[in-house]
Amino acid sequence: MKRIGDILLSKESGSEIMMGNTAIVRAMLEAGVRVVTSYPGSPTPEIAAAIASIPSKRNPMYFEFSVNEKVATEVAFGASVNGHLSCVFFKSVGINVAADSLVQLSLMELIGGMVIVIGDDPGANSSQNEQDNRHIAHLSYTPVLEPSSPSEVYSMFLEAARLSKQMHLPVIVRLSTHVCHAKERVKFRDLSSEVRDDEPRFSIENGPYIPITADALGMKRRALTKLQGFKQATSGLNLNSVIAGSDSTIGIITAGAPFLSLRDVLSESDRSPDILKLGVIHPLPEKEILDFLSSHEEIKILEELDNILEMEVKALAYDSKLSTKIIGKRDIDDWIGEYTPDKVSQVLSKTWPDVVEPSQVERESFSLPARPAQMCPGCGHRSAFFAIKKALRESDITVADIGCHTLGYLEPYKMGQVLLCMGHSSGTASGLALFNNSRRVVAFLGDSTFFHAGLPGIVNAVFNKHNFTLIIMENGTTAMTGHQDHPAVGRNFREVTRKIPVKKVLEGLGVENIREVDAYNQSKLKLLVEQAVEEEGLKVIIAKHPCMLKFTRELRRNRKSLPNPVRVGRKCDRKYVCIADFACPSYQIAEDGPVWVQDDLCIGDRSCVQTCPSEAIESDDQ
Repeated sequence: MKRIGDILLSKESGSEIMMGNTAIVRAMLEAGVRVVTSYPGSPTPEIAAAIASIPSKRNPMYFEFSVNEKVATEVAFGASVNGHLSCVFFKSVGINVAADSLVQLSLMELIGGMVIVIGDDPGANSSQNEQDNRHIAHLSYTPVLEPSSPSEVYSMFLEAARLSKQMHLPVIVRLSTHVCHAKERVKFRDLSSEVRDDEPRFSIENGPYIPITADALGMKRRALTKLQGFKQATSGLNLNSVIAGSDSTIGIITAGAPFLSLRDVLSESDRSPDILKLGVIHPLPEKEILDFLSSHEEIKILEELDNILEMEVKALAYDSKLSTKIIGKRDIDDWIGEYTPDKVSQVLSKTWPDVVEPSQVERESFSLPARPAQMCPGCGHRSAFFAIKKALRESDITVADIGCHTLGYLEPYKMGQVLLCMGHSSGTASGLALFNNSRRVVAFLGDSTFFHAGLPGIVNAVFNKHNFTLIIMENGTTAMTGHQDHPAVGRNFREVTRKIPVKKVLEGLGVENIREVDAYNQSKLKLLVEQAVEEEGLKVIIAKHPCMLKFTRELRRNRKSLPNPVRVGRKCDRKYVCIADFACPSYQIAEDGPVWVQDDLCIGDRSCVQTCPSEAIESDDQ
């Protein structure tokens, strides 16, 4: 079997079944990308995994996980203005972090070229919202290509890189969850073996690169001119296409993953509309859209998330005095969720019931037991929350942050009552503590998020003397997105590095009240929280324990055995603390009441032993 790294580095043309996130790496190599940066986040982490599959000595690209998306964008920008083709990728909400820098990119002369890959998340499968990042393309005057399949991911990235390098402007390639993870046989070209020029080419003569008042408006004019030029440059590239149907009186304008769902739905219909599939979604190909509109009586705009295409197409039709009926979103449901085939069928049946009949299928009614998201067996966060909950009052306010520990919001822990975004917890907790003399405030923060976006809030709390307790949940990795390293680990994507310990950073920021404890030591953690919440000012408790999912995977990878599972002995008096309060998924209740342990789930960590009031949990490893 061929290894993915060898496939990606193959000098000859060929074809392989690839997911979208892998196909884009082959395109990067063919395009001559030299610098790639990112901050991990679904649905894009597999791009980094594909890069990691390439032997480092043979990889012509520099790659790094930066500490956040803003820094990743800036590193890629710096490489581009120095003459190197660069790429930055991140998840949908990552663009919010990057935005302060990203909105400036179109004003600059990116002489090396720069492609921004965004993994949007319709359906909020792995994000706290399902924001539509086409808006930020309009805000930043940045052109956007939107592929619908892995083959198009590959081909459109190549075009984006070529145009970006040719026109010295940033280009967004907008993916979505289904496009990132879909698999398809992708045909790829030869891979050039030419030596790339790494001579630094930065020069202020290519600028200006300082958008002061005297230059900013001229830089904006240049950005808008380039955007118009991009429209002209893409007009003959066949990135947009018309698929003829059986009924030429009606048509559908769509793009991306909804197009594939549409094809599935129409394959079962006797009457099919013409389809204008857009690959360039900003700036829109006005002539192609107007030609399509003028040759149909009714047009349906089929798009996930917001009505961006709809509003632009309607404006075009109005300006051109067209009488074509344009149908966009009909109700709130059309704004929500992924446009899977079932969803597209529902949307179209409301518009043209004679094309797609409303579903008459009565699904069999049956109920499934609730299966909420939960922390892994042995997770240090579970042990920490179990102890912390005992130290707090019902009236205390707890502030969540982004990470595996966000799941502490769920039953039975109920830790974390408000959440905005990565790194917000210290700032939000500071505000909750103002004019608050009766309800203590406790905030949570992961160690990866600490470096990503947590530092400014902590600095602010020290600077302005805010009064709350911050518990840093340190598990030694960026666990939620696939165990990527962060600055405290002592390793980056390529090599061993000097560790930047969380505690030393806090001390350097001026935090004086710092405690450390293993999250498995529940009695000590409970005591430390009880002490901290009664003290004034900013108090930090670092609750440490390695990510046990990562730990057990490493054991198995090294062919080492896990400890023996625990078992429930005769002392059990069915208080069910292990299930109702500690909530480790390894524990099960038999139909007649006894508690038993699912050996396939239990990793033998024994963090549960101390939770049993009857001392009924036993282990052969004691």
